[in-house]
Amino acid sequence: MADSNDAAKGNGGAATTEEQTAPQMGILGQYLKDLSFENPNAPNSLALQGQPQINIGVNVNANQLGENDFEVSLEIEAKAEHEDKVVFNVEMTYCGIFRLQNIPQDALGAVVLVECPRMLFPFARRILADATRDGGFPPLLLDPIDFAAMYAQRAAQAQQPQEGDQQAGS
Repeated sequence: MADSNDAAKGNGGAATTEEQTAPQMGILGQYLKDLSFENPNAPNSLALQGQPQINIGVNVNANQLGENDFEVSLEIEAKAEHEDKVVFNVEMTYCGIFRLQNIPQDALGAVVLVECPRMLFPFARRILADATRDGGFPPLLLDPIDFAAMYAQRAAQAQQPQEGDQQAGS
C-alpha cells in the first residue's frame, strides 16, 4: 500500500511540473471597442423588394500589452446594398485580452491570430446579429470564419515582398 501512495504522490509532482511548462491561454477580458450601425435610407430601406447584396470584411489585429498579454481585435464590416443604395453598414471591433504562457515562439503568431479570434468570434457574431435585427432587418448571422486560412494568407503576403527583394538584389 505504501508503494502505491508514494507512486501517486510522485505522479502528482510530475503533473504539477508539466502544468507549469504546458502552453496556457487565458482570457482576461473581452469587450466591444467600437460599433457603428448606419441605416442611411430608413425608413425606405425597411420595405425593400428583393435581397440586398451583402459584402463582409474581416480583419484580425493584435497588440502585445505585456510579456504574456495580448489585445486581439476582431474587426468586422458588413455592408448591404440594393440597387446601388446602401441598405445598412455595420462596422465593429470586438476585442479580447489574452494571457499566453509557455507558447513556443514559432507558434505564438498562430495562437494570437487564429486561436484567440476563434474564441472571440461567437460573441462578435451575436453582437452583429443583434445590431442588424435592432436596425430593422433580419439578423445577419455570419458563417464560421477560417482564421487559419486568413493567417496563412497573411503569412504568404508577408513573404512576397521579401522574395521580390531577394530577386531584385540578385
